[in-house]
Amino acid sequence: MPRWLAHIIVVAVFASLIALAFSRVDYVWNWAGVWEYRQKFLQGFGVTVALSLASLVASTLIGIVAAVLLGSKNVMLEAVGRVYVELIRGTPLLVQLLLGFYVVASAVGLENRYVVGVLVLALFSGAYMAEIFRGGLAAIPQTQRDSARAIGLTPWQSLRLVILPQAVRLVLPAVAGQFVSLIKDSSLLSVIAVSEFTLAAQEVNSFTYSTLESYLPLAAGYLLLTLPLSALSRVLERRYRYEA
Repeated sequence: MPRWLAHIIVVAVFASLIALAFSRVDYVWNWAGVWEYRQKFLQGFGVTVALSLASLVASTLIGIVAAVLLGSKNVMLEAVGRVYVELIRGTPLLVQLLLGFYVVASAVGLENRYVVGVLVLALFSGAYMAEIFRGGLAAIPQTQRDSARAIGLTPWQSLRLVILPQAVRLVLPAVAGQFVSLIKDSSLLSVIAVSEFTLAAQEVNSFTYSTLESYLPLAAGYLLLTLPLSALSRVLERRYRYEA
């Protein structure tokens, strides 16, 4: 059986089960009332896309820098990287958002909620990205580096031509998973009144008292954002695959 056909069958089965569950719920749907606020959904979706893209780029850069610090032979630099990673990974994102906006941002005079939201999301995801990158580089055997030096490659050529291609293949699934988590975590920005997708759904629900009709589009919107990332990850994995 072709893989695409198997996927279609499984999706159809899940959709049927969900439809059956909904059919058994005694609920009066109010799609017309929610449809009137479609523009709010679209605006919130656009904000979520923009915030997610900015956070993805920033978190990747932060993760690279932190991974370098973690692998540094300078004990102070390594300590900075380790304390940052453990502090961020050991505390909830919700608390970090509240402290970041109401305490840190206020202390430095930063009042833009969107900028604060992107920075906090990037710092949060960057800590996880740092460990992913560090683990990917550490997984490359020392013999690979030794072989690169033996054939006369410079350290930069060794990194670019030998180490990174193998490391990228190893970290792609974890990086894609972290990107997906970051997009979903952006929903927490509603707690600092950032007008993103989740806050739009909450506001529509408060206007119409139509909970399911407000949050089902929210779920569909996040799927629309995360599924392409997963597909891109699989494409890149096939591109970088090689025989061991």
